[in-house]
Amino acid sequence: MRVFVAGATGAMGRQLVPRLVRAGHAVHAMTRSESKQAFLRELGAVPVVADALDPDQVARAVAMARPDVVVHQLTSIGPMDMRHFDRAFAPTNRLRTEGTDHLLSAAQAVGVERFVAQSFFAGYDRVGGPVKSEDDPFGTQPPPGMEQTVGAIRHVEDAVLAATWTQGLVLRYGGFYGPHTSLGPDGEQTDAVRQRKFPVVGDGGGVWSFIHIADAAEATVAAVESGAPGVYNVVDDEPARVSTWLPVLAESLGAKAPMRVPRFVGKLFAGETGAVMMTQLRGASNAKAKRELGWTPAHATWRDGFRELAGPARAETDAAA
Repeated sequence: MRVFVAGATGAMGRQLVPRLVRAGHAVHAMTRSESKQAFLRELGAVPVVADALDPDQVARAVAMARPDVVVHQLTSIGPMDMRHFDRAFAPTNRLRTEGTDHLLSAAQAVGVERFVAQSFFAGYDRVGGPVKSEDDPFGTQPPPGMEQTVGAIRHVEDAVLAATWTQGLVLRYGGFYGPHTSLGPDGEQTDAVRQRKFPVVGDGGGVWSFIHIADAAEATVAAVESGAPGVYNVVDDEPARVSTWLPVLAESLGAKAPMRVPRFVGKLFAGETGAVMMTQLRGASNAKAKRELGWTPAHATWRDGFRELAGPARAETDAAA
């Protein structure tokens, strides 16, 4: 098929584009940077330069590619600021609202058969049990300080699923880790754990779902090729409390155990948003994606994947132990 990937040079795009090419698809990869065209050619794609926030540029780019499938992976995530979460995510929120609308309009104009879009698991309402399926309430009770960000995620989902002229699939990814992510070998969050600046807040009862960036890309290829329209959680097999996964991550990195602070102290440093994510977040089940997309993560649990973050030497030492 002809596949148009918007957001082709981000952490996901770097993993997704070569996989689509290896699967035999003709990939047109969109970037707003002229300087990244050579990189995209090296990945095997046809580079397309366009600003996702300019509807005319997006329309021309999609019209030239005439794809069968559009994959929406547009983000612009800078340094994390938990105290001002919506402000930190403002550029990405525009891409998830205006950018989504531009892509959908352009896709409809050329009769795109399938539209696959990125979402995020953390929008599940913080009620009921610790692990959620795609049928559970999502995005109606955003954490304080995340109203705009969750609203933008809801915009993506609602717009894609309402597009009756195409097959719309929404992938609610878990927290990314691995190369070129904030939880990569040299990522922002990884460094914070090494420096003991990422504490367990309160009881650490927030449940997080993770996914290795390579496994997320494999699931995205599966969604390009198969699966009914709808929402899919793309996460690993082990949703876990912060109090469980964070000490394991620190140990995997060879760092000291994370500090533990009362909720009110965590709130002072990370705001109410950070405190909620550390104590109340709900995780997600991948049963539907495994069943209906025929996908299984190679990193079945973050426990396996976290060992890779410290580099080959430590992974080999752990394997020999």
